[in-house]
Amino acid sequence: MEPHTLAIVWFVLIAVLWAGYLVLEGFDFGVGMLLRPLSRDDTERRLVINTIGPVWDGNEVWLLVAGGATFAAFPEWYATMFSGFYLPLLLILVALIIRAVAFEYRGKIDDDTWRNRWDWAITFGSWLPAVLWGVAFGNLVRGVELDADHQMTSAFVDLLNPYALLGGATTALLFLTHGAIFLALKTDGEFRHRARRLAQRLAVASAGVAAVFVLWTQLEHSGKTWTWGAVALAAAGVVAALLAIRAGREGWAFAASTAAVIGAVVLIFGSMYPDVMPAINDPANSLTVANASATPKTLTIMTWVAGFLTPLVLAYQGWTYWVFRKRLTADRIPAPVGLPLRAEAGRR
Repeated sequence: MEPHTLAIVWFVLIAVLWAGYLVLEGFDFGVGMLLRPLSRDDTERRLVINTIGPVWDGNEVWLLVAGGATFAAFPEWYATMFSGFYLPLLLILVALIIRAVAFEYRGKIDDDTWRNRWDWAITFGSWLPAVLWGVAFGNLVRGVELDADHQMTSAFVDLLNPYALLGGATTALLFLTHGAIFLALKTDGEFRHRARRLAQRLAVASAGVAAVFVLWTQLEHSGKTWTWGAVALAAAGVVAALLAIRAGREGWAFAASTAAVIGAVVLIFGSMYPDVMPAINDPANSLTVANASATPKTLTIMTWVAGFLTPLVLAYQGWTYWVFRKRLTADRIPAPVGLPLRAEAGRR
């Protein structure tokens, strides 16, 4: 395979990895964001957490693989992006760590105040990445200031431009909708109907904001005819999700919202290509698929490894979702089993 073709293959594979991450982590971000607004008591909050309990940590693996693939296949893109976006990526990392710790520590002590604090940590750890990922991808599509050595010279405040902030609002609303649909899909009883009603309202809001974002992207930052297909997929996904959730077809609604997220990812990466990091100050300084890629030997080895391991990973994760496919209800949530707060304090 030609070196340039290998680079294109890996650009597409990285887009696929990001699509997988944003689809899967997107719904559990949405679940975390809705933990407090949708739940009326601690039992319902535990119900919400249990819907993603078996899968949330596996969903984060897609981020690690996407980052690792970028590092290996496009080392210069990785270096420029992770140094230039250092502060927002650090904030995302801190939020993900806080969120992971909150999931593990929430039930360790049987105390309402203890659980309440960790619930806020889950909420914060879900909202911040949901917004900042949209801001980051918005800047990748819009472009940043790069010098001749491909070093990013844009300041942090430059990243908070209207287009990127709209991207952050779009991802947050899409994830909220995706999460609400997932909760309606994974629960039953009164909570299921409540989640369904909320998903309908969120779908309307996300449709409006996402429409502005995808049209702005297509008309100003893409300029490619074929990416209109991605715009159509994203729009059709949001509309179909709204219609399906109104009809009580949560499975179809979840598939449709998945299609909407995938359409947005295809639009983002399609708009960037052949760049991986456009330079708005001088197009000659842009990082492209060609000048940012690793050596052909590295890409060839990675292709063989990915061809062998990817089906295994997909099969395992698919099996996990199949095993934990049943709906959950609040009346089947057992009593808390954490240590009493006084007993824990006495041990110290």
